[in-house]
Amino acid sequence: MSRKPARKLIPLLMLIFTVAGVIGFIYEEICGFINEGHFFKRGTTFGPWIPIYGFGALLIFALTVKIRKKPLPVFLIAAFASGLLELVSGYVIDRFFHMRLWDYSNVILNWGHVNGYICVRSVITWGIFGMLLMYGVLPLAEKIQMRRPKVFNIVTIALFGLFVLDIVLSFTIK
Repeated sequence: MSRKPARKLIPLLMLIFTVAGVIGFIYEEICGFINEGHFFKRGTTFGPWIPIYGFGALLIFALTVKIRKKPLPVFLIAAFASGLLELVSGYVIDRFFHMRLWDYSNVILNWGHVNGYICVRSVITWGIFGMLLMYGVLPLAEKIQMRRPKVFNIVTIALFGLFVLDIVLSFTIK
């Protein structure tokens, strides 16, 4: 990706954050069903998105965009950096806000878990999500952005705005 001006990069980052939040929600729902045998609402927001997946995707993008033609380093960086994000976030939220938003201690395929904050499965999943982002979502989003920039910006800003509003409301209403 060449250096994009801010007017193109910011909407792209907004879309990455939003799409990753939705993909994370779907992933969490599937995992919840596998572990519990039924679907139940996951995450802290009202809508179908989970913020840590958005932050993880932005981190992956920032760390791998310049090497995106090299799949193995993209996978490894995505797995390591996002696993570290999940570990630190889980610890901070637990320690300072006294909330456990996720716990891998009692889920299937939780081997190698670190106090339930991360496990090998979650780290590998982050690596796979990084590949999906850099080789699926990003090229498609860039293509749409090039072909229909105004529509892209309107839709992206609206979806991102809903996500941010949902985050704000979720922390103020609950």
